[in-house]
Formats: sequence, C-alpha cells, structure tokens
Amino acid sequence: MNTPTQTLLDELETKNLEFEHASPGEILAWTFDRFSDDVVMACSFEDLALLHMVHETRPNTEIIFLDTLGHFPETLEFASRIEHEWHLRLTRTVPSSEADAWPCGTERCCELRKVEPLSRAVAGSAAWITSVKRVDAPTRATMKILSWDEKFGLVKVNPLATWSDDDVAYYLTAHHLPEHPLWAQGYASIGCAAVTAKPAVPGDRRSGRWVGADKEECGLHEA
Repeated sequence: MNTPTQTLLDELETKNLEFEHASPGEILAWTFDRFSDDVVMACSFEDLALLHMVHETRPNTEIIFLDTLGHFPETLEFASRIEHEWHLRLTRTVPSSEADAWPCGTERCCELRKVEPLSRAVAGSAAWITSVKRVDAPTRATMKILSWDEKFGLVKVNPLATWSDDDVAYYLTAHHLPEHPLWAQGYASIGCAAVTAKPAVPGDRRSGRWVGADKEECGLHEA
C-alpha cells in the first residue's frame, strides 16, 4: 500500500481550498497536469457528464467499469455503446469466484464485486477520478474534492463534489449527451438490478437504491 508524503497531503489541503469554487474542468486540468497519464476514472455509466469532461480533457484516460455481474442489461448495453462511439479506453473488471456465494444485496457483495476489483484495477496509479457529489447522500455531505484514499493507496479526485443534480442535468442537456435508457422508465439512481428501484420518495433520486439491503454506501467511497 502506498503511503502519502506530508508534502502531498499539504498540497491536497491547499488545493481543496482553492477548488471549493472552481469548475470541474479546472479541477480536471490540474489533475492531469499534476499526475499526467497516471490517472484513471471509475465510471458506472449512470450519466455521462463527468465522463464527457474527462474525455474532452484527456481522451486516452483509462476508464474503469466495475461489472458486478448484476447490472441491468440496459446498463451493459449503454456502456458498450458509449465505449464504441467515443472510442474509450475502457477496462471492465469482474469479481473473483469468491463472489459467487455473495449475490447482490448480501453482506459481502459490494466488497467482492466492487471494492476488491477496483483495488486491483487502480493498483499502481497515482490518482483516480470519481463522479460522486456531496448531495448524493448524507454520508457524502462533507467529502473533500481532493483526498488521499487510504483504502486504495492513491489520490482521490471528486470534480463534481460541489455540483447539484440540476447542474448535472443542465450539463447533459447543454452538451446533447445521451441519457441512460432506464431514466426514461423512471429510474433516477442506477446500480445493480437486484437492489435498484424507481425512487421511493419523490424528489429523492437515491431513494430507490439498496432496496431490501441495509446499506447507504457500497464501500468504494467510505473511509
């Protein structure tokens, strides 16, 4: 496991203050300038806003898609479509055979289907980019734009941290980006099929996540 230097930690804290009112594009520009090509992005293909920004900034960035083997068919088809239309450098992970005993919604499902595969995928990289936002959940309300990720041993970059769902929607519309096909059916926050439903609470887009499971996070974005 990599250990951050105090110099790096101080740099991240300084940049966090600077970036609190910066655009995602400015944050991405700094990220690629600071870490060059040693940056990966994890993408669920729920929406394409951040993926589009990354692709416009550094088209050859490695994009990691965590195939839990429990996704909706529509998600897999959408990911494949965008991969080919945008000529993405896409890496798909799959869980080890140990996950067979832990289907989606069970106690160790996300550990084995998301956390462990991502740990393998980001090994050796200097930074990873995520699309999480503070408004996504109470557990994310105080997250930093930049941080040292102890779990994976690299810098974590959240360019959309300060954005709202409306900001994302406006970006998708302004750039004429395609929407996940399940949005048209009323889904708003899309994960694995077994634990995803349409919003249970009007206006709360994540209220349809983790249906039947006692979870708020999958483990990727927990300290």
